[in-house]
Amino acid sequence: MAEDNQIKKVIEVALLTNNQPLSIDDLQKMFDKNIERSTVRMLLDEIKQDWQDKSLELIQVAHGYRFQSKLEYSEFLKKLNPDRVPKYSRAVLEVLAIIAYRQPVTRGDIEKIRGVSLNPNSLKQLIEREWVDIIGQKEVPGRPSLYATTKHFLDDFGLKTLAQLPEFKDLEQSPLNQTVDNEPPKPGVQEVSALKEEE
Repeated sequence: MAEDNQIKKVIEVALLTNNQPLSIDDLQKMFDKNIERSTVRMLLDEIKQDWQDKSLELIQVAHGYRFQSKLEYSEFLKKLNPDRVPKYSRAVLEVLAIIAYRQPVTRGDIEKIRGVSLNPNSLKQLIEREWVDIIGQKEVPGRPSLYATTKHFLDDFGLKTLAQLPEFKDLEQSPLNQTVDNEPPKPGVQEVSALKEEE
């Protein structure tokens, strides 16, 4: 028991001091002797319980486990470095939503859903942010690139898998559907919902 407590403290410190999520494999590497994956999972569950009433929480994302501030503190934290908070246009967020919910998609698919030509900078911003990547080519004339979200996208949105994406009715009320200049909603995102329902 004392040994498990020591292992638990080491895991907790590693998670608190790393900027990137840590997988179970990463956590096992810290110890000279073999620590079973089931033991690491059990200790992670205990750490999660220990922190449930505090300002940080332990979550599992695509690349592993990480501590993050609870959602209710995000507005306060943004004020510390307002210039570093990325702001994306409605068009960029619509493209991201289309890729997230309809992936893999081509540029033509995105333009068809949005009903307008796609500004190359929209995809460029998402690729530079490492939220979107090219995963192949569609086997049709011209072999256009297929775009999909990345594990970094899941990490940054606090998701373990795409199955955890919110339903569209919830998305319409989320910050992802808010614009920096309070534009009224455009039909693009709603059209994604309609296409999903047709499947």
